[in-house]
Amino acid sequence: MAKRRKGNREKEKETTWQERVIQIRRVSKVVKGGKKLSFRAIVVVGNENGQVGVGVGKAGDVIGAVRKGVADGKKQLIEVSLTKASSITHLTRGASGGAQVIMRPAAPGTGVIAGGAVRTVLELAGVKNILAKQLGSDNPLNNARAAVNALETLRTFSEVAKDRGVSIEHLYT
Repeated sequence: MAKRRKGNREKEKETTWQERVIQIRRVSKVVKGGKKLSFRAIVVVGNENGQVGVGVGKAGDVIGAVRKGVADGKKQLIEVSLTKASSITHLTRGASGGAQVIMRPAAPGTGVIAGGAVRTVLELAGVKNILAKQLGSDNPLNNARAAVNALETLRTFSEVAKDRGVSIEHLYT
């Protein structure tokens, strides 16, 4: 069993994961003896090659919260299908809580036009050309989750062709 664990660690190290902290917030809980302080970290984890996840960690210190957030983000990973121009295949919408995100594919050279947490999610997913707009809530956690939700709903050209029962060439005619 030790060999399996070692193999899994090597695979994890092969892909270079990047992590960015979106927000660190000091939170408190009222207990019998007073207030208990802890920290909540919102972390985005991605490999800039089509995989991204958003994680939340809570601990008594900042470093522990970030570590837990990274672990949670790796559990929440999703695959993002990108085009040759490092954009998304079609317009998509995502929602989480009161936040909504609209994403539109963009031409090569446009760059990532998005704000806040959505921009971080898109950059770590490996998207290079995209237009995105946040609507509703300005909560970073809900916006990041809405962005992940929008990326989850993306479909490739081959998936659409298969669902319609036609060849990929017929999609363009």
